[in-house]
Amino acid sequence: MMRERGWTNDIEQASMSRSGNTRSIERRVRRVATRLGLHLMIVQKPDNRVRAHGGYMLRDGQTMRILLGDKDYPYCADIDEVEAFLDAHQG
Repeated sequence: MMRERGWTNDIEQASMSRSGNTRSIERRVRRVATRLGLHLMIVQKPDNRVRAHGGYMLRDGQTMRILLGDKDYPYCADIDEVEAFLDAHQG
């Protein structure tokens, strides 16, 4: 059975839009971080804690010191926390 062009399943569309939204937020956050001399680090192999909450760290590009995302466990910051941190430091 052929699908009509433009047809999508509602579930697929919802998950794809959220996924695309997260990627676009990551790109925007990475651009802002780069302008401030910071590196956005994204976990490569998440454990259960990271899957539940987190997945990001911010590192100073010159000193290589972690500024956000290493309090309780590595990569404990979520994208909203990173975004708020950058907004506060953007001036």
